[in-house]
Amino acid sequence: MMIPDIANVPSACEDDQLKSLLRGLLTTIGDKWTLVVIASLTAGEQRFTTLLRTVDGISHRMLTKTLRDLEHDGLVTRNVHAEVPPRVEYALTPLGRTLLEPINALTHWVDTHGHTVLENRASTS
Repeated sequence: MMIPDIANVPSACEDDQLKSLLRGLLTTIGDKWTLVVIASLTAGEQRFTTLLRTVDGISHRMLTKTLRDLEHDGLVTRNVHAEVPPRVEYALTPLGRTLLEPINALTHWVDTHGHTVLENRASTS
């Protein structure tokens, strides 16, 4: 089965730079941990250790990488408090909060069609 290249699928992104950005963002957002971290941050600003406990199964290294990627894209802020020991907290930016609507749409889609997908998987295995 051939998977189409998303950059070549007609979309609202007519700009080649935006098509490339779309591919990169889909890779970042679609990884194993990003949506879980974003969902954890919807409760508000959280310390790294709290996120590490909240996101079940994520390693210290992977949480660090995920938060750095999200910060690099402007979706998460990193707030270092001048205390001893230093306290670092992460929060969604206004841009990061705009992802909540499409995430909720995907969640709604799974609620609506998830059982069909599970049935299809069971019938092909």
